[in-house]
This record gives sequence, C-alpha cells and structure tokens, in this order.
Amino acid sequence: MNMLSTNLREQSSIMARLLHLVDCVIVVAFLYALLLWYRVPWTPYYTRFAVITFVLCLITFQSYQLYRSWRGWKFFQEFLVILRAWGTVIGVLLFYFFIFKISNAYSRVVFLIWSLATPLVLFCLHVIARKILRRFRSQGKNVRHAVIAGAGDLGVSLARELETIHWAGIEVVGFFDDKVEESEELQEMGNQIIGDITQLPGYLESNDVDYVYIALPMRAEKKIFKILRECRSLGARIYLVPDLYVFGLHHAEMQSLGNLIVLNFNPNTEWKRSFDMIFSSLVLLLISPLLLLIAVLVKLQDGGPVFYRHRRITSAGKEFGCLKFRSMVVGAEKQLEELLQDNPELREEWQQTFKLRNDPRITRLGRFLRRTSLDELPQFFNVLKGEMSVVGARPIVGQELTDFYKESAGRYCSMKPGITGPWQVQHRSDSSSYDERVGLDDWYILNYSLWTDIKIIAKTIKRVFDGRGAV
Repeated sequence: MNMLSTNLREQSSIMARLLHLVDCVIVVAFLYALLLWYRVPWTPYYTRFAVITFVLCLITFQSYQLYRSWRGWKFFQEFLVILRAWGTVIGVLLFYFFIFKISNAYSRVVFLIWSLATPLVLFCLHVIARKILRRFRSQGKNVRHAVIAGAGDLGVSLARELETIHWAGIEVVGFFDDKVEESEELQEMGNQIIGDITQLPGYLESNDVDYVYIALPMRAEKKIFKILRECRSLGARIYLVPDLYVFGLHHAEMQSLGNLIVLNFNPNTEWKRSFDMIFSSLVLLLISPLLLLIAVLVKLQDGGPVFYRHRRITSAGKEFGCLKFRSMVVGAEKQLEELLQDNPELREEWQQTFKLRNDPRITRLGRFLRRTSLDELPQFFNVLKGEMSVVGARPIVGQELTDFYKESAGRYCSMKPGITGPWQVQHRSDSSSYDERVGLDDWYILNYSLWTDIKIIAKTIKRVFDGRGAV
C-alpha cells in the first residue's frame, strides 16, 4: 500500500467529518444565493433561520448515517437517505414557523425552491466525492482487505461480485473453509484457502484485515455463531452474506453489496457520535478552569505526571489509552505487584474485581477525585478522539474481556465504552458480583437509545453529588 493509500485510509473519518461540515455550509450558502437571485433582503429573521438550519443539519444528517462507508452501495440508496434526512429538517423548520407564527417574515418562493432543490445539490456534491474516491480505489489506492469464511458457491459468488465492483476498493485476501481441496474455480480466480474456520481468529490477530464476510449456509449456524463470538473483538468488521433472505438477529441491518444482500452486525451508533461530540465539547468548554486547577494540584502533590493512561478495550476489540487524572502514587504498578504477592486476600480481591476497595496506593487528593469522579473528566478528550462515548458499557481491560465476558465479548466489542453507564449509576463500586456488571453492560448494548443516554447522564450527575458507591 503506497503512502497516498495509507493517508487516505487514516484520514477517512476526517474526510467524512469534513464532508458533513461542507454539507451544512452548502445548505446555508444555497439559501443565501437564492435570496440574492430573487433580490430578497437579508434580515435578522434569516440570520436566526440560518443558524437553526445549520444546527439541524449538523445533527440530523449524522443521525441518518449519511456519512457511513458507502463502499458497494448504489447511488440511489444514498439519495434516499439524503431525502429522509432533509425531510426531517424541513419538517422541524415548518414546525418552527407554525409555533412562532413568523412564516410571513420569509419569502415563500425562496423557501419552496430551497426546500425542493437542496437535496439535489447535496446529492450532486456526494456523487462528486464518491466519484473521486472510486477513482482512487480503482487505481488500487485506499483499499480495504477482506477474508471470506466459506469457499462454497456463495463465497465464490461474493468474491466474483467484489471483483466486478472494483471501485469499492475491497480486496479479497483469501478464504477460510473446512474443505481441504481448493476448487478449480478458486484457482482460476487466483484466491486460496488460507486455513480452516478454526484458524480464522488467529489469522485476524496477526494480520491487518478490515472485513470478514461469512458466506456459510444457514444450516452451519454453529460455525457462524462461533465466528461472531470469537472474531468480533479482533479488529475487523463482520458481515453475513446469507443464503436466506430472512435471518433475525438483534442489531443486524440489511445492506446491499453490489447485487448481493449482506447483514451488518455493527450497531448504528452514528447519532451517538454526533451527541458525543456536541455534549463533550460543551462540557470541556464549561469545566476548563476546573481541569486546569485539578492538573495543578495533582502536579504539586508529588511532582509526578498529571494524567494516567490505562490500556482499555474499545469497539472491535481495539485498545486505547483511557485518560484519568492520576490518583495514585508514582510507581503504583510496581507497588501493586508487591501488595498482591505478599497478601493472598488482596490478590483474591483483585482477581475477582480488578480493584482493591481500600487501595493503599491512592493519594489523599486521589481519594477525593475518585469519590467525586473528578478523576474521570479527562475521558471527554477520549470521546472527542472517537475512542469512547459519553454513555456506554464500562471501559475494561483485555483480561476482563477474555476471562469474564465470554459469550458477551462480541456484544461488548460492537460499541464504544462510556464515561458513564448503567453500572455506574445503579451500583458503581457497591457490587462485588462481576456477573452483574456484565449483565448491565449487556442490557445497555441491547437497549441503548438517545432517551436512555439522557436519563443515565441525569442519574450520573445525581450520583456524583451524593458520592454513593464511589472509590
């Protein structure tokens, strides 16, 4: 992969955010251009209208997953999403006119033309962006690598379909199947069977693979669920290419890949990202003086580092550095080894909960920060970086995922962990049952919604002030 391809791949998220911002600007700019064309004077009403429209587009476009990866999708499918998102914006604006009785302050001709033409303008912009990306991908740049579980007729059909849509930029590395011999058809295509199904997790751990396509018959449900259970935490996005058109699974979304149907097992969390960005930015802006004060106090207590970065698990099983204000003495990791070696009771407590209730390594300031949860405020920077959500399952370490989550590991790795969540507001550190913690994380992943997140945030604020269950 050349340098341009690598840069495009690393910046794909930034490109999506930039397109999102450009869309919002284009919507307002198009309104302004129409006003100039029809010689309608710009008034304070239009200023207010432009601000409301920009914010609505910023939230609504992201909520409708308009900036998802459109690899393999047809143009009209993206246009339908644009229409639905724009219809929501117009609906809210009409409601705004009705509530405040100010429709007479705006040009009806301009509003009508703007309402009808804007989705076409946005679609043209997206077509240009997709054409540019398709050109790069057809030249072997910005390529994603995929493996196919299943080398039967369905798997071969999928590989051939991916070859015909080269502009999607998806390269099939090989197949995993329990068949020993490769078919002539596979040999003609230049693909190989890398190994059997049991070897797939090991291959994902040691190789850079973006997509895993499961092309097994529905009667092989044990193998399918084994792949979902063992591979969702290994960094690749997993899709099922069913040989039946009905396969009811929680959080599965039907999508098309060329002329084939696939099920997307990656939950729709785009609206969460928009909410996270807006909420975290506002919080950091409001608490910046407090962050500075805490940083100074932590530094003055012993001259050690201000922040502590702990390796935690995020979506797809990837690790990230979870930020906290340092609440322990310098060299706490080394002291932990000595404590656990000399005290069997502490070692047993650590093995059960990965915490010590009366941890002697915590500083006096650190105990206050933990009791008030102020030590977790830097995690809003993790949210802005896209490593965490404001609300989600608890951030855990890799050993917790493998030792305790087991059947729930795949569900856990389908979403980002949160600064707060159901466990923090219901029990926080009062509960010693790890099964209960896993159950609460499972509950959230299966029942998350915007309203649920808002309620959890409200309960979190209440918990912070009463201090119950904190360590």
